[in-house]
Amino acid sequence: MIELAKIKGVTVLSDQSSLFNYSFDGMKRSFFPSLVLQVHLAEAVGSILKLANKKQIPVVTRGAGSSLTGSATPIRGGWVLDLSLLRKVRIDPKNRLCQVQTGVVVAKLQEATKRRNLYYPPDPSSVQWCTVGGNIACNAGGLHCTKYGVTRDYVLGLKGYLPTGEFVEWGKSTRKFATGYNIRDLWVGSEGTLGVITEAYLRLIPKPTTRWATLAIFATEEKALRASLELLKRGVQPAVMEFLDILSVQGAEKAIGKSLFSGIEVGAVLLVELDGTALSVREEKKVCLEWLREEALNFSQAKTEKAIEKLWSIRKNCSSAMFELGDLKLNEDISVPLDKQVLLIRFVRKLRKQCQLPIAVFGHAGDGNLHVNIMYHSNQIEERQRAAKAVESLMKQVVALGGAISGEHGVGLAKTPFMSDQFRSVEIETMKKIKRALDPLNILNPGKLFDSFAMWEMDPVDVKLPWDHRK
Repeated sequence: MIELAKIKGVTVLSDQSSLFNYSFDGMKRSFFPSLVLQVHLAEAVGSILKLANKKQIPVVTRGAGSSLTGSATPIRGGWVLDLSLLRKVRIDPKNRLCQVQTGVVVAKLQEATKRRNLYYPPDPSSVQWCTVGGNIACNAGGLHCTKYGVTRDYVLGLKGYLPTGEFVEWGKSTRKFATGYNIRDLWVGSEGTLGVITEAYLRLIPKPTTRWATLAIFATEEKALRASLELLKRGVQPAVMEFLDILSVQGAEKAIGKSLFSGIEVGAVLLVELDGTALSVREEKKVCLEWLREEALNFSQAKTEKAIEKLWSIRKNCSSAMFELGDLKLNEDISVPLDKQVLLIRFVRKLRKQCQLPIAVFGHAGDGNLHVNIMYHSNQIEERQRAAKAVESLMKQVVALGGAISGEHGVGLAKTPFMSDQFRSVEIETMKKIKRALDPLNILNPGKLFDSFAMWEMDPVDVKLPWDHRK
């Protein structure tokens, strides 16, 4: 297109290989765009969006494409706007913040901040590949959310472009900002439907100097989840507190090739990590050890960085181990109140029997964000149908428990069938009014959030992505 060629700082890709590579994200459902636009200069975004409005062409913004819900999938075709080449970082140690372009990989940002004795905590499982922009767009979480919160808690200010192409700035590089409507937080978690973020001011905190971790086993899943509440009640705030149900434990043991504890029948596991100053970790560790002796069947400790990372390899093996139970997975990142986790795990056991499918649960017990993994085989039509019914039942139960259909992955395409379970019609219509006000021609990431899409009815593309948990 001649108009695109005139825009400085953009590379246009139209070959079939590139179009295929940008036709899907981590959800692996493929829809071809007509063009891929790789942005080298942030200023080009405004010109691209103005042209897209003029031509009424859909635009989907993309970072690494690691979304698990289809947020970066060009379901309506059009242009994919690749921002992964915007990688400038400026760290300001005096003000404990950083100014970053949104193509910066989160792990690279964390490495850069740690060299200045600072810390950026959000750490989704795709941290080695995912970008700051994608994390902001989906309000990503991760293991350390128990203590430190999610991406939203670190965003001070955003720069970018409205869907119609005008440059805007929401918030500032200040710790406090109470001026006008808080559109900054409206953009966070909006999954690229309300604007294109090109730069962010992010809050940093002091780097923890000391870490300690433990792996604790429990007789039952209920006992493990009740024990997690008991630890919090004692005043300990773990940096991480991960739960593994019985199927997850069995899968992890198979993946690492040995039992977690020889001679003991494990019903569930908690992985707990403390961090902070040497003094704070020492004090919390005393309370934690007392809790372990009272609540757990047995436990092991990790005191060095190497030992801690080895311990966390058990948790990291959970997701890949699930594929021993089926070749397709519906990974539902639901979130429930802390005291409702026991009720959820009981419901999942009943659901397992009802749908006759393996359903494993692991995730962040410290903040109630558990990952329910419904496994099935792609060549079994009946299993697909049972998996779909299982997801529907799960989502209704989550909402009934006062929970959320997504805790950290976002809605994208995958969660669209359940938006009406989560929200009243007036609430959905209010969101749609905001969308229409900012994006009158529905140019930006159309088809997401509100238009129902049944992902289980469509086979994923057979590709290996670097952030895949499956080996």
